[in-house]
Order: sequence, then structure tokens, then C-alpha cells
Amino acid sequence: MIEKPAVLAIFALTYLGIAAGRVPGLKLDRTGIVMLGAIAIMVFGGLTTPAVVGYIDWPTILLLFGFFVLSAQLRLSGFFDAVAAAIARQLSRPARFLLLLMLSTAALSAFLNHDIVCYVFTPVVAMALLARRLNPVPFLIAIAIASNIGAAATFVGNPQDLMIAQIAGLGFGAYVLWCCVPVLFAFACAYASIWLLSRKRLADAPMQVPAAAVSDPAYNRFHTYKGLVILAAVIGLLFTPLPKPLVVMTAAAIHLASTKFRTADLLKLVDWPILVLFMGLFVVTGAFQSTGYGDQAMQWLTHAGVKLQSLPVLTVITAALSNLINNSATVMLLLKVAHINQPPAAYVLALANSFGGSLIIVGSVSNIIVVQQARELGIHISFRDFARFGVPVTLAALAGLIGWVLLVT
Repeated sequence: MIEKPAVLAIFALTYLGIAAGRVPGLKLDRTGIVMLGAIAIMVFGGLTTPAVVGYIDWPTILLLFGFFVLSAQLRLSGFFDAVAAAIARQLSRPARFLLLLMLSTAALSAFLNHDIVCYVFTPVVAMALLARRLNPVPFLIAIAIASNIGAAATFVGNPQDLMIAQIAGLGFGAYVLWCCVPVLFAFACAYASIWLLSRKRLADAPMQVPAAAVSDPAYNRFHTYKGLVILAAVIGLLFTPLPKPLVVMTAAAIHLASTKFRTADLLKLVDWPILVLFMGLFVVTGAFQSTGYGDQAMQWLTHAGVKLQSLPVLTVITAALSNLINNSATVMLLLKVAHINQPPAAYVLALANSFGGSLIIVGSVSNIIVVQQARELGIHISFRDFARFGVPVTLAALAGLIGWVLLVT
């Protein structure tokens, strides 16, 4: 028999830990905190092992794994590095360079792992900017912001949106059609804001070019074309009634049976902490929802005047929580608590968590990747530096989303 008070206490402690990001005296990160919560549910929640495992949405996990493998294959083929190097050759025209950089980042993030895009683009672009004595900070922040916005253009762009689409049963084409307008508006606002706020400070580059060169995978034309053809086939098949996990896992299997890349090298680039984080969150939130406390919380919020059924309210709450407790945890919580069972609500949840991730450094993993990669090259991006660009871009993007919601609904 389920122990409701114990499950509620574990759920609350897990989300407090996610919000804090660490536990004093321990080396835990958010993934470790969630795993401890899932284990505590199994030990103290009064649930059987099959019941706990049953909370995990395995098709979502398989989809995530498959797309991680697709991204890893293109990473090892040198595709991302080749694109970044080609963009860097446009540095003689900073405005054009910024536009191409953001367009490329957003486009790749829409169909591939946007964390890998940021991981590869940051050092290549930073080195090229430093060589030209240009301030790299606004351009690197632009990579993070463009990746967050671009990832929202399709539901395969980031793990949270993929999970939303799988659970809500969203169609690929319908998602893209509904979301393209707010995404394009957010992108236009991001480019205009970043360029206007940085164009007079492009020469502020006191940093020196690091002596150590960035190590890139050698470009392999055949395997790049192979990866792009398979990716295009996967995207095309997402428009069909075929089961999405079957399509993506089949494509991953083709890459795993590679004549060029070792299985270990491909799997090394899979974001295992994200997969473990999602499985743990499925267990914690699933157990919480089974207690009935989620429905009671919704009733309490409704009586208090906070109606998550209102799409503008859902937009604001999703964006705010994404910066407080991490966007993955936010999406998982709202999927269980708010009962997102209508396509417009699912679209809003997907866009709002992605747009909200650009607000501050901790709003998205891609932001943290860019900042950490920059630090390794001697480039300091402060909380204030990021917020200077992220806050106006995020507010404009969310305003555009709310305006689109009011217009179409």
C-alpha cells in the first residue's frame, strides 16, 4: 500500500534539492538528487518494483537515446566543427556573422542535441573572435540563446519538448506549424537585441588568444553525408503514423553498426545524466501523482485564482519555474499536475520552458555549457553579462508567445 505522507515528503525534498542544485557536504548534482529521490520512493513509498518501473515512460527514453546517437555520429564525423569554421570566415562583417551564427545554431538545435551544438560551436567561434581581437562575450551568449530558441522550433530539439510531444501525442507537422510564428518572432527579437546591445562594444577584447589549439574531430565527408541523409529520413518519417521510437532507434542502430566509429565512442557522447534524470523524475512525479495530492494542489491553485488552464498563466509559470527548479523538472511537474491534454497547452509548455531557459545562466544546460567552455579559454561571462542579453530577449519572446496564444485561441 502506498505511503502517501512519505511520498509527499520525498517529492518535496527532491524538488527543493533540484532548486538548490546541491546538498551541503555532498558532491551531488541535480541528477544525483533526483536518483536519491527515486530510490527513496522505492524504499519508503510502499510501492512494488514493477509499479515504480511502470512510472517511467520508456518510449520517451528510447527517443532521447536515439537522437543522442544521431547527434553523436555527426559530432564524430566533424560536421559541427566544419559548420562552425565556415561561419567564422564571415568575421569581416560582424552583423552578418552574428546572424549566420545564430541562424546556424538555431537550425541545428531544432533537429539535433542543442547541448552538443553549443559544446562544439563555443571554442571554435571564441578562438576565431579572439584572433580578430573582437569581444567574444556577446557572440557566445548569442549561441546559447539561439540554441534555446531554435530547440523549440521542433519537438526533437530538446529533451523536455520531446517528452511533452511523446506523452501528449503531438504530431510533428502540427507542432511545427503552430510554433513557427512565436519561434521566428523570438529569434528576430534575440538577434535585434543582441546586436543593438553589443555593436558599440565589439572591440572590448582584453583577452589573449589561448596558446593551446582546440582539438576537433577530422572532417569525414562520407559519414557526414550519411548522418545527414539518415537524419533527413528520420525527420520525414516523423510525419508518418510509424511509431516514433521505432523510427529513431532504427536510425541509431544503423549508426551503431558503423565501419568508422567505435560503439564506445558513440555512446561516450550520449547524455547519460539527462536520461537518468528523466527516469528518476518519472518515478518521483509518477508516485506523487498517484497519491492524489496533485489534483488537490490544482484545486487549491484554482481557488487561489491561479488557473493553469489559462495559457498566458501557464506561460509565465513555466518560464519562472524553469529558472528556479530546472526546465526538465518543471516540465515533468506540470505534465503531472496541470494535466496537459490539449495540443495548445502542450505547445505552450514546450515553448515557454525553452524560451525561459535564456533568462539567466542557470536557466538551461546549454547556457552553462557555453559559460564553462568559455572559461576554459580564459573568457569570463558573468551572471550580469548573460542577464544583460537574456532578460530582454526572454521577456520579448514570452510576450510574443502570449500574444500568439491570445490571437489563435
